[in-house]
Amino acid sequence: MGYIDKVNIKHGSDSKRRFSTGNTLPLVSLPHALASFTLQTTSESPEWFYNPCDRSFEGIRLTHRPSPWIGDFAYFTFMPQAEQPFVNPDRRWSGFRPEDTVLRPDRMELTALRYGAKIRLAPTDSGAVVRIEYDDTVTCPRFAVLPPDFEGEIRADRSAGEIAGYTTSHNGQGKGNLRCYFVFSFDCGIGDCYVSDGVKAQRGEKYSGKAAGINVALNKKCVTVSLAISYISEEQARYNLEKDASSSFKETAEKARKIWEEKLGKIAVKGDPEKEKIFYSCLYRAYLYPTKFYETDMYGRDLHVIAETGEIKEGIMYTNNGFWDTYRTVYPLFSIIDKEADAAFVKAWLNYFDDTGFLPRWTSAEEKGTMPGTLIEAVLADACVKKIIGGEDARRALVAMIENAENRSDSPLRGRKCVSFYVENGYVPFDRCKESVNETLDCAYGDFCIAQVAALLGENETAEKYYKRSKNYAKLYDPETGFMRAKDSNGNFRSEFDCHYWGRDYTEASAWQTTFAVQHDLDGLASLMGGKRKFLQKADALFAEKPFYRTGGYGEEIHEMTEMAAVDLGQCAISNQPSFHLPYLYAAAGEKDKSSDILKKICESVFSSGDRGFPGDEDNGTMACWYIFATMGFYPLCPGKDEYVVTQPMFDEITVFTQGGRKNMIEILKGKNKVSHGIIVG
Repeated sequence: MGYIDKVNIKHGSDSKRRFSTGNTLPLVSLPHALASFTLQTTSESPEWFYNPCDRSFEGIRLTHRPSPWIGDFAYFTFMPQAEQPFVNPDRRWSGFRPEDTVLRPDRMELTALRYGAKIRLAPTDSGAVVRIEYDDTVTCPRFAVLPPDFEGEIRADRSAGEIAGYTTSHNGQGKGNLRCYFVFSFDCGIGDCYVSDGVKAQRGEKYSGKAAGINVALNKKCVTVSLAISYISEEQARYNLEKDASSSFKETAEKARKIWEEKLGKIAVKGDPEKEKIFYSCLYRAYLYPTKFYETDMYGRDLHVIAETGEIKEGIMYTNNGFWDTYRTVYPLFSIIDKEADAAFVKAWLNYFDDTGFLPRWTSAEEKGTMPGTLIEAVLADACVKKIIGGEDARRALVAMIENAENRSDSPLRGRKCVSFYVENGYVPFDRCKESVNETLDCAYGDFCIAQVAALLGENETAEKYYKRSKNYAKLYDPETGFMRAKDSNGNFRSEFDCHYWGRDYTEASAWQTTFAVQHDLDGLASLMGGKRKFLQKADALFAEKPFYRTGGYGEEIHEMTEMAAVDLGQCAISNQPSFHLPYLYAAAGEKDKSSDILKKICESVFSSGDRGFPGDEDNGTMACWYIFATMGFYPLCPGKDEYVVTQPMFDEITVFTQGGRKNMIEILKGKNKVSHGIIVG
């Protein structure tokens, strides 16, 4: 059995808006690919368009959705049909049997029962190869491309056996300036064509406007279709098709399998079979994001488009990443198992700074501007201190981080929010900015990361300045209540306080989870609390407290509240990123066994290899990578520092294959409380 055979790509996909067990999609895709594919089973909810329990098939969806809360872009569906064209999802859907459907990283296989069509798809970097086999009973096999309700163009070239066009589809925040060009190439002739506007179909071979779709007759019943996309041009899409696609589904699927085996084989674990399945399903998730947002043209140039303007620039670029989430676990894992990929990501984010003047906060084609702080500082600092990047790139990183930390953008979507107030006061006042406690703590941590890079480069005055600013978290600590609290512009704490009150001053949390968000200076936090003993007592109180919450600033229950209460961990909302480091507080204070006991309870009670396999949102690999670290027995408590805290591994054998060679993690971690990155990677 290969590593890929242990992966459930539906892991975490059986989720709802009000209760997440992952909020994932089963993506058939190469690692970090330009294009990914999934099944669309329902149109009832724009962002929950797949559920593993559904038995309806509305088409294969080419998707770039990183999260249901962010939305999709550059998406469309395609599907085989028969006899006559159908456009509307309520008219076109077919039954299928989930139990007979194959969904793996390297391929999907299903049968559209209504149309008598067996469909197999294997991914390439920019598209896919699709094999369709119709039943003998089908008299008129057809193929439909169904872009959603956005401006676009589509046309058929009957002599070339081709469909081509573009869509501007997007949902969530965005202006829709980005075009996704596509080309479908058939190994058979195309017969009569119907174009559609998303409602009805009429004869024709070209359509421009909203919901530009097309349906063509095929002149044989066993058809191979090759597909590629491009954000640059239709000409580039054709080049991507020529470069990436194979005429054989089998050959393409085998190539995809080998790529995934190599990536999943970066870590070899042996132990409980269920834990192995969870582990490799998580490692698959880690390798999906960020996704490529650049293409190599026929002259060997790497090109990317600025989504907001359509301008084409040279250099690599990635997208689909929220750094408030991913800095905690995703980038630290890549710094160990795939340094080359980590370096490429960092260089892309520096290119983003060159393009826009600011570092990204939450990018999904366009900048979404959501979540507090920017936290990409931690990604850049981690890469610098671990020598993933150096030299001129490290200096570029320092310049970019300082610009981000000192200057206000003309756009509210870019840079640190309320940065001028933070610089002036040393904290973000609640009368000037919402979620002010998290904004302050994240800025202080970002300042620490700037100081780390400055010190590494010998910029001692700069380092001293930002080390001093990294202590700003202390300005919001209230010794009377023992929590981080919001202050106004005059330095007064908010008059009313409830430690169970979510939102308003806090992000997806209350004072309980947020107070410990000082990973860069836990010793300083402990001192504020009255010393190590009081610090540990506060941690004990957090885990002993009832999982009670008040809807507070949200005015309604959000799913993270519901998920915290579903797990018996007190106020440790392990379903969400602000609590990821809480089980490790004890290990950081020297009580390794206590952390290990909590982690074992979490990993064995709220994770599984099934379709409801996560305790909350699996955001761009963050929770997946959290599980990987938890079961391997070490954790990057503070990205930007060259160290990990150690706990008890949960496998019998763990071997990490790095550029420095094989590393037996059980032996490395034995008897240690902390290890440096150098010890791990050699």
